Amino acid sequence: MTHQPEPLLPGVLAIDAGNSKTDVALIGADGTILGTARGGGFEPQKIGGAAAVAGLAPLVRQAAAEAGHPTWSGVLTSHVSACLANADLPVEEQALRDALESHPWGASNTVVNDTFGLLRAGTDGPRGVAVVCGAGINCVGLLPDGRTARFPALGELTGDWGGGSGLAITSMWHAVRAEDGRGGPTALARAIAEHFGLASAGAVAEAVHLRHLPSTRLHEIVRVLFAVARDGDAVALELIDRQADEIVRLAVVALKRLDLLDSPTPVVLGGGVLASEQPLLLDNLKDRLTRAAPLAEPRVVVAPPVLGAALLGLDHLDAGAEAQTRLREAYEGPRPVAA
Repeated sequence: MTHQPEPLLPGVLAIDAGNSKTDVALIGADGTILGTARGGGFEPQKIGGAAAVAGLAPLVRQAAAEAGHPTWSGVLTSHVSACLANADLPVEEQALRDALESHPWGASNTVVNDTFGLLRAGTDGPRGVAVVCGAGINCVGLLPDGRTARFPALGELTGDWGGGSGLAITSMWHAVRAEDGRGGPTALARAIAEHFGLASAGAVAEAVHLRHLPSTRLHEIVRVLFAVARDGDAVALELIDRQADEIVRLAVVALKRLDLLDSPTPVVLGGGVLASEQPLLLDNLKDRLTRAAPLAEPRVVVAPPVLGAALLGLDHLDAGAEAQTRLREAYEGPRPVAA
């Protein structure tokens, strides 16, 4: 029998890797945060799974150093719990799990889509539905018997719309068409131009195309969109209404697939767009959800998404309620309650 080496730090290496940022946390088996690190986006779809996972190494070293171990040999911790964006298909999850196993970070590894991390952060057990609306949009559902509801979440190819990227690009679409006469008027055109200090929305598009303006800054348009909507712009309000509709459609389909429409069920909402708690969006979607699924219990998670990865890791180690409570309080204070 092969002897499994003892980990240096019994506990969890939690990884939440999103499109725009990555958080890593070393968590003791008792729920204590030992070390953390933050880096850029996780993009295996662009550079490959092995390279994307290898790119996490500096963050792991930084978290280990904060935990008092700037260098180590052998296995760092008991379990790696990785909640990863762009792990949308089972074959992608397996490839990323294989890549993790090539690094001496954990004695065992699990990989799930990052939306499952959001679901775990907003619930006390494996039952509910989660919708993430951050850079992109996705939805998952889970039952205690392991059944899931999932979507491919490959963007427009699989019928998805919205999230920060979708809202920003569609805002630009309306703004530029308003300027050149193909579309109706909208205050988005002037507001977007002013935000970036350029003469027009068209000039913003050209600056992005010519790489004078990083395309990553386009997500800033979401804040402009909400500001213009608060002033009553019809186009901006329509986009927010469309986003609320998309979020509720995802949640209701997941609830139906798991036969949860007729019982009280948490619907966890998270990601940057939802965690910003914009009333124009939240009030709209809650009203829609009440009509479509009266027993659904919407709740917004504003804690760092790495909390969900860490809780899943503690679940894997069969850590008790005290460890989970300690971890939750470190990240968010009291337990999540219905919104």
